Amino acid sequence: MTRLYALLAVLFIAIVAGGTWFLTRPGDSDDKFAQCRSSRVAGGAGAIGGPFELLNAKGETVTDMDVITEPSLLYFGYTFCPDVCPLDVSRNAEAVDVLSERGYSVTPVFISIDPDRDTPEVVGDFAYNMHEKMIGLTGSAEQVKAASQAYKTYYKKQDGDEDYYLVDHSTFSYLVLPQEGFVEFFRRDDTPQQMADKIGCFIDNM
Repeated sequence: MTRLYALLAVLFIAIVAGGTWFLTRPGDSDDKFAQCRSSRVAGGAGAIGGPFELLNAKGETVTDMDVITEPSLLYFGYTFCPDVCPLDVSRNAEAVDVLSERGYSVTPVFISIDPDRDTPEVVGDFAYNMHEKMIGLTGSAEQVKAASQAYKTYYKKQDGDEDYYLVDHSTFSYLVLPQEGFVEFFRRDDTPQQMADKIGCFIDNM
């Protein structure tokens, strides 16, 4: 029996050692944000995000290079959303304020997936009312679709009156860094403080 216990102990140590090697193998050390990440993306972070071309609140065409000039929190939603979007966007704005108190500057960005109703003026007013730093973006149906596809988001207009209808959509928020691109996403149940902790880690390791 003693010999059996000894054998099991050796086997356990071997498994633990093997698991430690797997988690800390050299390939993972190339990721300077490894200690900050709490989520994994199929295909890696590089599989999400990319160039986009949209319209700002003044109706001017802007690109991702114009918008992502500092760490930014992107959210895809629509201004007529009755509940989810206002809550999520307000949460993002609060996270930005928490970060500001900690000495970090982050820009919240709202990208409309309802270009038929969300004109530049409408989306601009919505964004400003949510946070004075928030950038509101919209565009043509094609521009919005291209931006959504880049970030692997989902949206679908429901049947209804042409002025009163809902839009089903995904609810992730995306952290994007200049020169780095997309690095992390946040779910609806992440609190402003939790988001600020993670974002601060990414900024510290830029």
